Amino acid sequence: MVSDNNIEKLLEKYDNGETTLNEEQLLRDYFAQDHVAPHLESYRVMFQYYSNTKKEIFTKDVPVQTRKRSYIYQFISVAAVIVIMFGIFMQLDGNDTKTFNGLTEEEQMVYDQTQEAFGLLSSKFNQGVSNVSVLGVVGAHFDEGAEKMQYVSEFSKSTDKILKKPSKTNKNK
Repeated sequence: MVSDNNIEKLLEKYDNGETTLNEEQLLRDYFAQDHVAPHLESYRVMFQYYSNTKKEIFTKDVPVQTRKRSYIYQFISVAAVIVIMFGIFMQLDGNDTKTFNGLTEEEQMVYDQTQEAFGLLSSKFNQGVSNVSVLGVVGAHFDEGAEKMQYVSEFSKSTDKILKKPSKTNKNK
């Protein structure tokens, strides 16, 4: 038989979600008894509810309704593909190639502005590429410097051995 004090500790663990399955079984057994401490009576109702719902069995049939296939969506998708293909065909069929001289003044102005915008974009892109290449050169020099630092470190260890200075790793021990 478990004491009321131990039950209270188990209830605290249960509320925090820290109980094992065996401890939860002890709680269920305790609250299934006829004698329960009066201040723990509210927990008794909860554990009885869990026990009762565990015994319940769902016996009703659940009707499963299958969706009837709607052919309207398939028709719409086929129609959309046909419209797109017709649009592409009509675009390809109209080979109205215009020369720069055949454009109106407004179209020529828009063309010139577009060319200027592409030129500006190209120059800024090339400038960005050159900046990135500088980073590559800096990275290569950094790697070379790291290799040279290893040589300095090895030289420092050797001179410490020759001069019999305690190394930094020995000081930490």
